[in-house]
Amino acid sequence: MSTVMEELLSAHPMEDLREGSVVKAVITEIRGNDVIVDVGGKSEGVVSALEFNDVELLEVGNEIDVYIERLEDRYGNPVISHDKALQKKNWALIVENCEEGSVLPGRVKGKVKGGLLVNIGVDAFLPASQIDTQSPINLDQYIGNTYEFKILKINQERKNIVISRRELIEEGRQERRRALLSEIKVGDIRTGIVKNTTDYGAFVDIDGLDGLLHITDMSWGRVSHPSEVVKPGQEVSVMVIGVDHEKERISLGLKQTMHNPWDDIERRHPVGSIIHGKIVNMVPYGAFVEIESGVEGLIYITEMSWTKRVGKPSEIVKIGQEVDAVVTEISQENQKIALSLKQVEQNPWEMVYRNYPVGAHVRGKVRNMTAYGAFIELEAGIDGMVHVSDMSWTRNTNNPNEFLKKGDEVDAIVLTIDNEQQRIALGIKQLTPDPWSGIQKRYKVGTLITGTVTRIVPYGAFVKLEDDVEGLVHISQISETRIDKVKSILTVGQEVSARVIKVDNDDRRIGLSIKAAQYDDEAFAEEMKEFEKIKSTDELTSLSGMFSDIDESLASRE
Repeated sequence: MSTVMEELLSAHPMEDLREGSVVKAVITEIRGNDVIVDVGGKSEGVVSALEFNDVELLEVGNEIDVYIERLEDRYGNPVISHDKALQKKNWALIVENCEEGSVLPGRVKGKVKGGLLVNIGVDAFLPASQIDTQSPINLDQYIGNTYEFKILKINQERKNIVISRRELIEEGRQERRRALLSEIKVGDIRTGIVKNTTDYGAFVDIDGLDGLLHITDMSWGRVSHPSEVVKPGQEVSVMVIGVDHEKERISLGLKQTMHNPWDDIERRHPVGSIIHGKIVNMVPYGAFVEIESGVEGLIYITEMSWTKRVGKPSEIVKIGQEVDAVVTEISQENQKIALSLKQVEQNPWEMVYRNYPVGAHVRGKVRNMTAYGAFIELEAGIDGMVHVSDMSWTRNTNNPNEFLKKGDEVDAIVLTIDNEQQRIALGIKQLTPDPWSGIQKRYKVGTLITGTVTRIVPYGAFVKLEDDVEGLVHISQISETRIDKVKSILTVGQEVSARVIKVDNDDRRIGLSIKAAQYDDEAFAEEMKEFEKIKSTDELTSLSGMFSDIDESLASRE
């Protein structure tokens, strides 16, 4: 044995060894996973090969430091550790030379509760939250690897150190982010990794700089959710479409790296052409049609039917339905196409003048009643309207329900056509001649007539004459004696004789007198002279006043 070896072996007599001390030891043998060392005297100890970074570099005769854990085990051999000797030695160096924030290399030894155990010269704790920018699921992937770590906390009393790898990664990312922001510009094409998706887009990591890829910039076509286009972890090539140096943010576009289908849209789908597409969405004012990938057109609700009054798009189309439509307008700048569903077919109103000329006799069913008239369906989608004033020559009323009801089959005459407003005016009374035409020749003042009482009002009674013409007998013209109630003298359906005392052709009114029916011509002439002189008395109103009273009576009755 050499002199050096002898000196080493005699350097620490057994009686000088103490538990907790660090001593020099000499490697005497390397046996598999065990390294046999002499710690002095006749004592040998075993150090696990796992305590050395590279056991192949060890040689017999090498001197190493070992820590005495116990002087003897049950076999009388000392329990020693090379790793603990280094840690005891290095602890003092770290405390003396390092502070919180210092950066040291370290090797991950294994897993412990809440994180990893790392050798940075001494054992240090790496919490799971400080391993990476995102907490890893599998910690085994780090064991045995060497990284740089930042010291977060040194506790000398407990002799423990907490370190972080995440802070160094984030600092590196910050440096790279600032460097990237200084050079990146709008229009650049960059490759990044999708970090996560949200309802409104996805965040893409480009060399440490997060950019927002908004859902509207993912595809030229319709995207319901970003997950339809990208997934976390996916590598994507995107275009920089916005840079905010102050907030250190960038906006990204995926569709901008692809051909824009709107570039030559007017050539492929010119105004007036018919497209074939699928209904992909509906809104209160219309329906969107996918013409091709990335190109949608809108059918406004007013362009869905020539004849129907469409309240909502679902009355005509449904999602997924394939349709043909005419291109009516293109705005390439705004990427909008207006379509028409109804213009694929001929406008039925263009044939109205030919099919329903003014004066034509038509027949149809009452489709709807309103306060001012009735709508008559002439054919599918074509209605004509009969105003209440065109329902009767003789009956004066504001209620169309007195003449017609929904579902009635009626005949009418076409009065006017407004093609622009798509309206047809019809008249029922025009089917027969106007009975008031030449009325003054048939009913001259003094003419004796016979008629039937049709209505009784507080101021008199209406009497039906020929051709449904009615005349009014004022209460003052019923009897020679004063009466308070018309119903005390007359009843509906009663036949009476009367003389014509007034004919107003303009207002279509005839005044009658029952009491004058008993006069001879000479007495009637005298009565008429007196009648013309009377302006206003308790027993007789003027004819104009009489008709005003009638109007008031009718209004209160309705």
